[in-house]
Amino acid sequence: MEFDPWQITDIGDYEALFKFGMEPFEKYKARYSDLRYIRRGIVFGHRGFDKVDAAIQNHKPFVMMTGLMPSGSFHFGHKMVADEIIWFQKKGARTYIAAADIESYLMRGVALKDAKKIAVEEYLTNYIALGLDPKRTTFWYQSDYVAPYYRLADISAKEVTFNELKAIYGDITTSKIISALKQVADILHPQLPEFNGTMPTVVPVGADQDPHIRLTRDVAARLNHTYKMELPAATFHRFMEGLQGGKMSSSDPKSYIALSEDPKAARKKIMAAMTGGRATLEEQKKLGGVPENCAVYKFYFYHFVDDDNELKKMFNECKSGAITCGDCKKRCADMMETFLAEHQKKRAKAKEEAKELAEKFMSKK
Repeated sequence: MEFDPWQITDIGDYEALFKFGMEPFEKYKARYSDLRYIRRGIVFGHRGFDKVDAAIQNHKPFVMMTGLMPSGSFHFGHKMVADEIIWFQKKGARTYIAAADIESYLMRGVALKDAKKIAVEEYLTNYIALGLDPKRTTFWYQSDYVAPYYRLADISAKEVTFNELKAIYGDITTSKIISALKQVADILHPQLPEFNGTMPTVVPVGADQDPHIRLTRDVAARLNHTYKMELPAATFHRFMEGLQGGKMSSSDPKSYIALSEDPKAARKKIMAAMTGGRATLEEQKKLGGVPENCAVYKFYFYHFVDDDNELKKMFNECKSGAITCGDCKKRCADMMETFLAEHQKKRAKAKEEAKELAEKFMSKK
């Protein structure tokens, strides 16, 4: 299966990825059922999670590294990753977050100044408002960090051939090569002697980012002549569908609700969202709805309803035709308004902390 990690991809068959070395996350579900995304199979696969699992179980240090692409609004699809980051931090992870401003410039044409602003005001502020502890977090811009990081990116280039990159990414460009090597350094540098030394590392990502993970694991193995590194692990999650079906995309405001969005405007989006309802009320009562195809139900499933029994009740109400799509939308819209109103109060308090964290690790010219 081929997909481009720089393009929005609709992955129809997640299980097919297991043919390419990704492993099911199933054996860890019971142990980590406290995270909704794991319990419900949203986190469905992994590479090399065993050493991270052992570190968590034995209360040993490990790294959680993630990157953010500062090119648009922070929406509920991004919230899923933020929740995973915060969960790993609470499990004891040393937390590293990269703002991929160079990659955003090369692949999306976002000016560095704009990318930095988006990274702090949209992403980092929301992370902290959602529960990230800034005191236990290292944050950096790809364009402005420390010498060992850049040295690692340069050294990594010797470990990869052009043909290998072409095999992984398909149509390759200079911008893609630079972006890929930056991501290698992002993921691996916490294991450098100047940081933590050799240590299990986990990267929570969407399934479309697996090419980057495979490349980085290969480079880590080859760098053992210079550095001793654990192969980085990854957890892979399913995508949350957009409000009108298909992928939730930052480039399409109609497909998402941003966490900074006006609650009343968000309510209107929910009321206009695609549902799994039937063509008429009579058919709905007779045949029931199809929550599996409903954008509104996905907000319950991914974000708003943590109690599995309550979620099952909602699912069955829809399936049996006991509730209309209009009533279901109103219920979801109420939840959305309440969540956004409370979250945005936390955002206001988190803004200064986000700025301080962003400035803390910038190189001093």
